Amino acid sequence: MPGYAQFLGGERGLSANTQRIYLTDLAAFFEYLSSHGQSVMQMDLQMVRGYLAWLATNGKDGQGYARVSMARKLVVLRSFYRYLVQRGLFRTSPVPSGRSFQVKVEKRLPGFLGIRETSRLLEAPQETNPLGLRDRAILEVLYSCGVRLAEIEGMDLTSVNFGRREILVRGKGSKERLVVFGSPAEAALRRYIQEGRPHLAQGPETSALFLNRYGQRLSRRSIENLVTRYSTQAGLREGVHPHTLRHSFATHMLEGEADLRVIQELLGHASPTTTQVYTHITKQEARHAYMSFHPRANEETKPQA
Repeated sequence: MPGYAQFLGGERGLSANTQRIYLTDLAAFFEYLSSHGQSVMQMDLQMVRGYLAWLATNGKDGQGYARVSMARKLVVLRSFYRYLVQRGLFRTSPVPSGRSFQVKVEKRLPGFLGIRETSRLLEAPQETNPLGLRDRAILEVLYSCGVRLAEIEGMDLTSVNFGRREILVRGKGSKERLVVFGSPAEAALRRYIQEGRPHLAQGPETSALFLNRYGQRLSRRSIENLVTRYSTQAGLREGVHPHTLRHSFATHMLEGEADLRVIQELLGHASPTTTQVYTHITKQEARHAYMSFHPRANEETKPQA
Protein backbone atom coordinates (compact mmCIF):
# COMPACT_ATOMS: atom_id res chain seq x y z
CA MET A 1 0.00 0.00 0.00
CA PRO A 2 1.82 3.15 -1.21
CA GLY A 3 -0.03 5.40 1.24
CA TYR A 4 1.08 3.30 4.21
CA ALA A 5 4.70 3.38 3.01
CA GLN A 6 4.54 7.18 2.85
CA PHE A 7 2.97 7.22 6.33
CA LEU A 8 5.87 5.19 7.74
CA GLY A 9 8.51 7.45 6.23
CA GLY A 10 6.72 10.76 6.70
CA GLU A 11 4.59 10.80 9.85
CA ARG A 12 6.42 7.99 11.66
CA GLY A 13 9.85 9.09 10.48
CA LEU A 14 11.10 5.50 10.22
CA SER A 15 14.35 4.70 8.44
CA ALA A 16 14.30 3.11 4.98
CA ASN A 17 15.45 -0.19 6.48
CA THR A 18 12.68 -0.20 9.11
CA GLN A 19 10.10 0.70 6.44
CA ARG A 20 11.26 -2.29 4.41
CA ILE A 21 10.81 -4.60 7.43
CA TYR A 22 7.31 -3.24 8.10
CA LEU A 23 6.22 -3.70 4.50
CA THR A 24 7.69 -7.21 4.35
CA ASP A 25 5.82 -8.16 7.53
CA LEU A 26 2.62 -6.66 6.15
CA ALA A 27 3.05 -8.73 2.98
CA ALA A 28 2.67 -11.86 5.13
CA PHE A 29 -0.71 -10.54 6.31
CA PHE A 30 -1.88 -9.95 2.73
CA GLU A 31 -0.74 -13.47 1.87
CA TYR A 32 -2.91 -14.77 4.70
CA LEU A 33 -5.91 -12.73 3.47
CA SER A 34 -5.48 -14.05 -0.07
CA SER A 35 -5.21 -17.68 1.04
CA HIS A 36 -8.38 -17.37 3.16
CA GLY A 37 -10.46 -15.27 0.78
CA GLN A 38 -10.73 -12.40 3.24
CA SER A 39 -10.25 -8.64 2.98
CA VAL A 40 -8.63 -5.90 5.04
CA MET A 41 -12.05 -4.48 5.94
CA GLN A 42 -13.25 -7.75 7.51
CA MET A 43 -10.75 -7.57 10.37
CA ASP A 44 -12.02 -8.63 13.79
CA LEU A 45 -10.64 -10.43 16.84
CA GLN A 46 -11.32 -13.88 15.39
CA MET A 47 -9.45 -12.94 12.23
CA VAL A 48 -6.43 -11.71 14.23
CA ARG A 49 -6.30 -15.02 16.07
CA GLY A 50 -6.59 -16.90 12.79
CA TYR A 51 -3.71 -14.88 11.36
CA LEU A 52 -1.48 -15.66 14.36
CA ALA A 53 -2.36 -19.35 14.12
CA TRP A 54 -1.50 -19.26 10.43
CA LEU A 55 1.87 -17.61 11.19
CA ALA A 56 2.64 -20.33 13.71
CA THR A 57 2.34 -23.05 11.05
CA ASN A 58 3.13 -21.31 7.74
CA GLY A 59 6.53 -19.72 8.16
CA LYS A 60 9.73 -20.47 6.34
CA ASP A 61 10.11 -24.10 5.25
CA GLY A 62 6.64 -24.84 6.59
CA GLN A 63 7.91 -24.77 10.17
CA GLY A 64 6.06 -21.63 11.23
CA TYR A 65 7.50 -18.26 12.15
CA ALA A 66 9.54 -17.85 15.32
CA ARG A 67 7.68 -16.19 18.19
CA VAL A 68 9.82 -13.08 17.94
CA SER A 69 8.80 -12.74 14.26
CA MET A 70 5.15 -13.30 15.13
CA ALA A 71 5.35 -10.61 17.81
CA ARG A 72 6.87 -8.15 15.35
CA LYS A 73 4.23 -8.91 12.73
CA LEU A 74 1.50 -8.25 15.30
CA VAL A 75 3.08 -4.86 16.07
CA VAL A 76 3.12 -4.06 12.34
CA LEU A 77 -0.53 -5.13 12.01
CA ARG A 78 -1.50 -2.74 14.83
CA SER A 79 0.41 0.05 13.11
CA PHE A 80 -1.32 -0.65 9.80
CA TYR A 81 -4.80 -0.52 11.29
CA ARG A 82 -3.99 2.66 13.23
CA TYR A 83 -3.12 4.11 9.83
CA LEU A 84 -6.50 2.96 8.45
CA VAL A 85 -8.21 4.61 11.44
CA GLN A 86 -6.45 7.88 10.58
CA ARG A 87 -7.73 7.54 7.02
CA GLY A 88 -11.28 7.21 8.35
CA LEU A 89 -11.79 3.60 7.26
CA PHE A 90 -12.32 2.41 10.85
CA ARG A 91 -13.65 4.24 13.90
CA THR A 92 -11.27 2.35 16.18
CA SER A 93 -8.59 -0.22 15.50
CA PRO A 94 -9.97 -3.77 15.35
CA VAL A 95 -6.57 -5.16 16.40
CA PRO A 96 -6.41 -5.50 20.21
CA SER A 97 -3.54 -3.89 22.06
CA GLY A 98 -2.09 -4.09 25.55
CA ARG A 99 -0.65 -6.92 27.61
CA SER A 100 -3.83 -8.95 27.37
CA PHE A 101 -3.25 -9.60 23.68
CA GLN A 102 0.36 -10.13 22.68
CA VAL A 103 2.76 -12.84 21.59
CA LYS A 104 4.93 -13.73 24.55
CA VAL A 105 8.59 -13.79 23.65
CA GLU A 106 11.36 -14.93 25.95
CA LYS A 107 13.81 -12.06 26.24
CA ARG A 108 17.36 -12.96 25.31
CA LEU A 109 20.12 -11.11 27.09
CA PRO A 110 22.35 -9.31 24.59
CA GLY A 111 25.88 -10.64 24.26
CA PHE A 112 28.84 -8.47 25.19
CA LEU A 113 32.62 -8.61 25.43
CA GLY A 114 34.83 -8.45 28.48
CA ILE A 115 37.14 -5.47 28.82
CA ARG A 116 40.21 -7.45 27.70
CA GLU A 117 38.33 -8.92 24.75
CA THR A 118 37.20 -5.45 23.76
CA SER A 119 40.79 -4.18 23.87
CA ARG A 120 41.94 -7.04 21.63
CA LEU A 121 39.24 -6.20 19.11
CA LEU A 122 39.98 -2.46 19.08
CA GLU A 123 43.69 -3.08 18.58
CA ALA A 124 43.22 -5.60 15.74
CA PRO A 125 43.38 -3.18 12.76
CA GLN A 126 46.84 -2.45 11.34
CA GLU A 127 47.08 1.34 11.30
CA THR A 128 49.55 1.41 8.42
CA ASN A 129 47.17 2.43 5.65
CA PRO A 130 43.99 4.52 5.20
CA LEU A 131 41.64 1.55 5.58
CA GLY A 132 43.34 0.42 8.79
CA LEU A 133 43.10 3.95 10.22
CA ARG A 134 39.43 4.07 9.26
CA ASP A 135 38.63 0.70 10.76
CA ARG A 136 40.36 1.52 14.06
CA ALA A 137 38.34 4.75 14.27
CA ILE A 138 35.09 2.88 13.56
CA LEU A 139 35.73 0.30 16.28
CA GLU A 140 36.71 2.98 18.78
CA VAL A 141 33.58 5.02 18.07
CA LEU A 142 31.28 1.98 18.27
CA TYR A 143 32.61 1.12 21.71
CA SER A 144 33.29 4.61 23.05
CA CYS A 145 29.88 5.97 22.07
CA GLY A 146 27.66 2.88 22.15
CA VAL A 147 26.00 3.90 18.88
CA ARG A 148 23.81 1.78 16.65
CA LEU A 149 24.96 0.51 13.26
CA ALA A 150 22.67 2.90 11.36
CA GLU A 151 23.92 5.80 13.49
CA ILE A 152 27.59 5.29 12.71
CA GLU A 153 26.78 4.78 9.03
CA GLY A 154 24.99 8.15 8.98
CA MET A 155 27.74 10.17 10.67
CA ASP A 156 29.09 13.17 8.74
CA LEU A 157 32.34 15.07 9.15
CA THR A 158 30.39 17.97 10.63
CA SER A 159 28.86 15.62 13.22
CA VAL A 160 32.12 15.47 15.17
CA ASN A 161 32.96 18.16 17.73
CA PHE A 162 36.49 17.57 18.96
CA GLY A 163 36.39 20.54 21.32
CA ARG A 164 33.58 18.95 23.35
CA ARG A 165 34.36 15.35 22.39
CA GLU A 166 30.84 14.91 21.11
CA ILE A 167 29.21 13.43 18.02
CA LEU A 168 25.72 14.34 16.84
CA VAL A 169 23.89 11.19 15.78
CA ARG A 170 20.45 10.57 14.35
CA GLY A 171 18.79 7.62 16.04
CA LYS A 172 15.49 5.79 15.69
CA GLY A 173 12.64 7.93 14.43
CA SER A 174 15.19 10.51 13.20
CA LYS A 175 15.69 11.66 16.80
CA GLU A 176 18.99 13.47 17.28
CA ARG A 177 21.18 13.14 20.35
CA LEU A 178 24.76 13.87 21.37
CA VAL A 179 27.10 11.05 22.32
CA VAL A 180 30.49 11.56 23.92
CA PHE A 181 33.84 9.89 23.29
CA GLY A 182 37.09 9.48 25.19
CA SER A 183 40.72 10.18 24.34
CA PRO A 184 41.44 6.83 22.55
CA ALA A 185 38.50 7.43 20.20
CA GLU A 186 39.59 11.05 19.74
CA ALA A 187 43.11 9.98 18.77
CA ALA A 188 41.81 7.36 16.32
CA LEU A 189 39.34 9.81 14.76
CA ARG A 190 41.94 12.55 14.37
CA ARG A 191 44.41 10.20 12.69
CA TYR A 192 41.76 8.86 10.35
CA ILE A 193 40.44 12.30 9.38
CA GLN A 194 43.90 13.82 8.93
CA GLU A 195 45.85 10.88 7.46
CA GLY A 196 43.35 8.30 6.21
CA ARG A 197 40.20 9.95 4.92
CA PRO A 198 41.96 12.31 2.41
CA HIS A 199 43.32 9.23 0.58
CA LEU A 200 39.86 7.66 0.40
CA ALA A 201 38.02 10.82 -0.68
CA GLN A 202 38.95 10.44 -4.34
CA GLY A 203 35.45 10.43 -5.85
CA PRO A 204 32.70 13.07 -5.80
CA GLU A 205 32.75 15.15 -2.63
CA THR A 206 30.71 13.65 0.18
CA SER A 207 29.94 14.76 3.73
CA ALA A 208 30.17 11.20 5.06
CA LEU A 209 32.61 10.64 7.91
CA PHE A 210 33.52 7.05 7.09
CA LEU A 211 34.29 6.31 3.44
CA ASN A 212 34.84 3.16 1.43
CA ARG A 213 37.76 2.69 -0.96
CA TYR A 214 35.77 4.45 -3.70
CA GLY A 215 35.20 7.61 -1.68
CA GLN A 216 31.53 6.91 -0.92
CA ARG A 217 29.76 6.52 2.42
CA LEU A 218 30.65 3.19 4.00
CA SER A 219 27.62 0.88 4.09
CA ARG A 220 26.21 -0.93 7.09
CA ARG A 221 27.06 -4.27 5.54
CA SER A 222 30.70 -3.22 5.19
CA ILE A 223 30.82 -2.09 8.82
CA GLU A 224 29.32 -5.40 9.93
CA ASN A 225 31.85 -7.30 7.85
CA LEU A 226 34.86 -5.44 9.22
CA VAL A 227 33.73 -6.01 12.82
CA THR A 228 33.36 -9.72 12.08
CA ARG A 229 36.75 -9.85 10.37
CA TYR A 230 38.63 -8.14 13.18
CA SER A 231 36.88 -10.19 15.87
CA THR A 232 38.16 -13.31 14.11
CA GLN A 233 41.66 -11.85 13.95
CA ALA A 234 41.45 -11.06 17.67
CA GLY A 235 40.53 -14.67 18.43
CA LEU A 236 37.09 -13.83 19.80
CA ARG A 237 34.02 -16.05 19.76
CA GLU A 238 31.72 -16.16 16.76
CA GLY A 239 28.77 -13.83 16.51
CA VAL A 240 30.48 -10.55 17.37
CA HIS A 241 28.84 -7.67 15.47
CA PRO A 242 28.52 -3.88 15.85
CA HIS A 243 25.68 -4.21 18.35
CA THR A 244 27.96 -6.35 20.53
CA LEU A 245 30.12 -3.27 21.07
CA ARG A 246 27.02 -1.24 21.92
CA HIS A 247 26.04 -3.86 24.51
CA SER A 248 29.61 -3.93 25.82
CA PHE A 249 29.57 -0.14 26.19
CA ALA A 250 26.38 -0.25 28.27
CA THR A 251 27.46 -3.20 30.40
CA HIS A 252 30.89 -1.74 31.19
CA MET A 253 29.30 1.62 32.05
CA LEU A 254 26.91 -0.10 34.45
CA GLU A 255 29.71 -2.16 35.98
CA GLY A 256 31.52 1.14 36.55
CA GLU A 257 28.47 2.25 38.57
CA ALA A 258 27.16 4.77 36.05
CA ASP A 259 23.58 5.91 36.65
CA LEU A 260 21.08 3.92 34.61
CA ARG A 261 19.36 7.12 33.45
CA VAL A 262 22.67 8.41 32.06
CA ILE A 263 23.21 5.17 30.15
CA GLN A 264 19.65 5.41 28.83
CA GLU A 265 20.35 8.92 27.51
CA LEU A 266 23.64 7.93 25.88
CA LEU A 267 22.10 4.88 24.23
CA GLY A 268 19.09 6.83 22.99
CA HIS A 269 16.57 4.50 24.61
CA ALA A 270 13.06 5.95 24.77
CA SER A 271 12.17 3.85 27.81
CA PRO A 272 14.26 3.00 30.90
CA THR A 273 12.83 -0.52 30.67
CA THR A 274 14.96 -1.13 27.58
CA THR A 275 18.11 -0.09 29.42
CA GLN A 276 17.32 -2.20 32.48
CA VAL A 277 18.16 -5.37 30.57
CA TYR A 278 21.81 -4.57 31.29
CA THR A 279 21.22 -4.87 35.03
CA HIS A 280 20.22 -8.48 34.39
CA ILE A 281 23.44 -9.02 32.46
CA THR A 282 25.65 -7.80 35.29
CA LYS A 283 23.71 -9.84 37.86
CA GLN A 284 24.12 -12.91 35.67
CA GLU A 285 27.84 -12.25 35.32
CA ALA A 286 28.19 -11.69 39.06
CA ARG A 287 26.57 -15.06 39.75
CA HIS A 288 28.74 -16.77 37.13
CA ALA A 289 31.90 -15.22 38.61
CA TYR A 290 30.91 -16.28 42.13
CA MET A 291 30.09 -19.85 41.14
CA SER A 292 33.32 -20.11 39.12
CA PHE A 293 35.85 -18.54 41.47
CA HIS A 294 34.64 -18.44 45.07
CA PRO A 295 36.38 -21.30 46.93
CA ARG A 296 33.23 -22.33 48.78
CA ALA A 297 30.67 -21.72 46.03
CA ASN A 298 30.37 -25.39 45.05
CA GLU A 299 31.80 -27.05 48.13
CA GLU A 300 29.40 -29.48 49.72
CA THR A 301 28.75 -28.87 53.40
CA LYS A 302 30.01 -31.80 55.42
CA PRO A 303 27.73 -33.01 58.23
CA GLN A 304 29.08 -32.31 61.70
CA ALA A 305 29.93 -35.30 63.86
